[in-house]
Amino acid sequence: MKVSKWSEKLFGTPLPDPVVIASFLFPLLYLIAFLVIPVIVMLGTAFEYNGHISLYWFKSIFSSSYYVNLHPDGYLVKTTIYGGQEVYHFSGWDFGVVLNSIIVSVSVMILTTLLGTFFAFIMARYEFPGKNIMRVLLFIPLLVTPFVNVVVVKKMFLPDGIINWIFYQHLHLLPKPIWIDGLVGVIIAQTITYYPIVYLNAYASFINIDPSLEEQAENLGSRGFHLFRTVTLPLAMPGIMAGAILVGIFSLEDLAAPIVFQGSAIAKKLMSYQIYSSFVSGFAVGNPQMAALALIMLTIALIMFLAVRWYVGLKQYAMLSKGGRWKPRVAKPKWWQALIIAFVAVPLLLITIFPQIGVVLLAFSKSWYGTWPTGFTLENMKAIITQPDIERVILNSLLYSTVAIVIIILLSLTASYASGRFKKAKLAPILDSLATIPIAVPGIVIAMSYFFFFSTVPPFKGTILDPTNLLYFFPGAALILAYSIRRLPFAARSISAGLQQVHVSLEEAAMNLGAGRWKALTSILLPMISLNLLGGAMLSFVYCMSETSVGITLGSINSTWYPITAKMRELIMGAVGSANLAAALGVFLMLVQITAIVIANIITKQRYSFIGLT
Repeated sequence: MKVSKWSEKLFGTPLPDPVVIASFLFPLLYLIAFLVIPVIVMLGTAFEYNGHISLYWFKSIFSSSYYVNLHPDGYLVKTTIYGGQEVYHFSGWDFGVVLNSIIVSVSVMILTTLLGTFFAFIMARYEFPGKNIMRVLLFIPLLVTPFVNVVVVKKMFLPDGIINWIFYQHLHLLPKPIWIDGLVGVIIAQTITYYPIVYLNAYASFINIDPSLEEQAENLGSRGFHLFRTVTLPLAMPGIMAGAILVGIFSLEDLAAPIVFQGSAIAKKLMSYQIYSSFVSGFAVGNPQMAALALIMLTIALIMFLAVRWYVGLKQYAMLSKGGRWKPRVAKPKWWQALIIAFVAVPLLLITIFPQIGVVLLAFSKSWYGTWPTGFTLENMKAIITQPDIERVILNSLLYSTVAIVIIILLSLTASYASGRFKKAKLAPILDSLATIPIAVPGIVIAMSYFFFFSTVPPFKGTILDPTNLLYFFPGAALILAYSIRRLPFAARSISAGLQQVHVSLEEAAMNLGAGRWKALTSILLPMISLNLLGGAMLSFVYCMSETSVGITLGSINSTWYPITAKMRELIMGAVGSANLAAALGVFLMLVQITAIVIANIITKQRYSFIGLT
């Protein structure tokens, strides 16, 4: 067969191979169709004014004090009256929607970096009683319970909440009770939720540092904090920054905290909430200003993502023994270090895991007034299997997530195989970038782009994918597409790691013995990476089940087809007692996540890890 130059350039094979071509084209066309083109359609909407290309909508945002306010209103903290007593009320300055979002995101990045790195260094470098228990507890905040954990955080920091009960009433460490609300409340809630992401990335970085580098620095006289600042921290910084930027993106797109704290007007002045409110009010229909705001959010997220990719690539340090085996430097803490662990680390950890504990308590209680939930009951958990509307949303989410996972497996397998095995192909870096970039695209931006795409592009307008076609719109179809795009990087990363461990010579040997590429792929490669495939699929499934941004926007248009998160949002915003039912759904999600983690650990025989950007 004649050598084909176009095949060699585009696909990396001198002879056209249907399997290789399909492995490139299927994920590439899918991502272009349901990620790139919808964003381009939204881009066109945002840049159009009176039938012409214009920056009008962007100018209207940046010239409005509602969106950008360089002379902020509000206050960080002031003394006020709550329940007949003086309290310190923390709220936050109002710099406008765009600047508020950036300030919240940066603040959460800084706080989670400090907290996550602190815990990571302790766990990586010290051996102390109760370390294994602490290791397990550090995973608890990763259990996603949309909205309900934020409700618990809000209750924790009320004047009659558990924080004041401990530090004001009993320990007398506060001169007055504190009341955290507004943007400060959003920052605290997001910090507690996301710091384990930085912790896991930082922990992996610390234990992968070649001990000989620190030992050489010690031989040259470096000790203590100077050693940490000049050697240890720089070597771990790529992993820490990767986790921090991922947190920044998650903070930017988060909707749970702004919705729960929306009783404070300033908490509504975030980009994610503004776009969300345009959906629930019907204001999104043909509104180019919201399209422009979504693009501003997307631009900020992409800048953060590309910046850390550049930084991590720039700061890769070569370890002297890289590729070898070593034991991490672990020592018993000195007396003052033991005091810090006992009286700083442990209390901080207990505070950060209380939201998940509070979700369980709320699910099994009748009410929650004051410091603690009151009245034990099983009715909330029974409602999951006895109330038709709640049972239906669980089945909906299971259906959407299962179908999405099938698509994700096909996409991640073909994309990883094509870009990993045929790196010289012109399409390989493009495909690799498209398969990775969804992690930097906020879910609310996906929802907004789908809204404009499916409601304006002729092949989809008026179909079950058109959100403006209320009689026939089927949210499940849009959610499946959104899930398959947003959660693709989780599975793709896992499969890529598996491919790197299987040498290409094994496939070549099979092909030299007469097997076709399809036979070599299915009989040699797939069995060898099956554990990576399963692990990535289970992780993606967990995040599909708890997907919030798309679920409470596109997914909330038709109540018959609600996913779990849309129902939880409705319950949280509903009548007194509805939060208990939302907590019961939160417990169900936690059980799903724990089950997935345990199964993945047993099958893959490795510790559960969270996706980073390195």
